[in-house]
Amino acid sequence: MPIFVYDNTFEGLLTCIFEAYSRKQFPNTIQPEGKQPENLFDDTIKIKSDSEKASRVWKGIQNKLSAKNKQLPYHAFLSEEEEIEIKILRFARRLFSEKENIETDFGDPDIMEIVQTSRKVKKEAMRMMQFVRFQQTKDGLYFCGIEPQYDVLPLVINHFQNRFADQNWLLYDLHRNYGAFWNKKTVEEVVLTSREMNRNTGQVSENVLNESDAFYQTLWKSYFENINIKERKNLRLQRQHMPRRFWKYLTEKQ
Repeated sequence: MPIFVYDNTFEGLLTCIFEAYSRKQFPNTIQPEGKQPENLFDDTIKIKSDSEKASRVWKGIQNKLSAKNKQLPYHAFLSEEEEIEIKILRFARRLFSEKENIETDFGDPDIMEIVQTSRKVKKEAMRMMQFVRFQQTKDGLYFCGIEPQYDVLPLVINHFQNRFADQNWLLYDLHRNYGAFWNKKTVEEVVLTSREMNRNTGQVSENVLNESDAFYQTLWKSYFENINIKERKNLRLQRQHMPRRFWKYLTEKQ
């Protein structure tokens, strides 16, 4: 069986599903560009993204899913889990072939994993909205570097766009090296090459940090230290509500 190779976008994956049906040739696996095939003699087929074909597949999937699960395959895709592409393809095949609702057929390992993975991605997106801390630079830009477990940046943009509509801000995924820049009108995808931030912590260098922001950070740290009752300190409970991997991005944890 062939291997489909795509551009690692959700549109590209939907195009792969369209081509599988169009060619009547379903792949053994679907791999992103740049990934070395396990067997050099495998029959690889390069699938070029096509927005019209992808739109037709997505519309078909949407028509088959219940209201609460309309984004189920997309959320699962953002997990970047190994083999998630072929699992989404198999999920789509069952979705298109059966008249009954299959969303709760957890006896199917693909459906079970897609549902569970989708939940984990949505939970990670919620954490991003809770734990993001912006820093104001001298030129008035509010910046935050994050390193989410999953590619959830597309899921949180609307939240920050609505909450900080009157400010220029940049939310940057340090792990995947891309960000979303809001200029008070539109959101643009950007890639940074500047050395004015620490890629390990997402913190802006002091020489570009707004003085008032540095002052408020000091106040916040002082406030956190004073309300923190040492005798009642419970690190286990803190980690439960705020996973340790987020601490390096929080002012109060510096």
